Amino acid sequence: MRGVNMENDRRLTTRRKFFLNTASASLVALAAPNILRAQEIGSDVNSTRRNISSFRVPNWRDHFDNLKNGVILSDTVSRMVQYWSEDESVYKLYPSSVPMTDELTRRGYTRIIRKVVGPSWRPTASMKARNPEFPDYVGPGPDNPLGTHALYLSWQYYRIHGTNDTRKIGRRSSNGCIGLYNNQIEELFALAKVGTQVKLI
Repeated sequence: MRGVNMENDRRLTTRRKFFLNTASASLVALAAPNILRAQEIGSDVNSTRRNISSFRVPNWRDHFDNLKNGVILSDTVSRMVQYWSEDESVYKLYPSSVPMTDELTRRGYTRIIRKVVGPSWRPTASMKARNPEFPDYVGPGPDNPLGTHALYLSWQYYRIHGTNDTRKIGRRSSNGCIGLYNNQIEELFALAKVGTQVKLI
């Protein structure tokens, strides 16, 4: 009888270990995506912080003759966008995404010619050639690559805009445009006007 009881105890112990191990494995599997996502977000934040910490604010006079209509300076090396108001009472600094390659990067002087809330997006022919999976059209909304606001530049196809993918900020990740976090493009959108001077360096 004692032998039977010992055998039953052994079986119960084995079952308990099995269920505990299974539960532990399930919890690890459920937690893993969140842990990886947290690590990914942490990496993005650290990358942006490194860009900001190594950045030195230039004087607007190094790039513009005046502040008429305000000025925007986009630095594609430090991946930062700066704004000075016309009366120099407002200064803003934002982390940004920049073009993926030098071939996609345009530098020089331009200006804002149009402001759009809730922009739509159509990939150019060259973008479709690089990525045939791009949709032909994306309307305003959370899936739009231009985010919530867009400042259209005098250069065709070039914009300063928001994003539907915050992982791009602080990285070489765009097809030519300059991207900001949606809350920051909304702020810049309110400050800038049609005619604001823009320079990409």
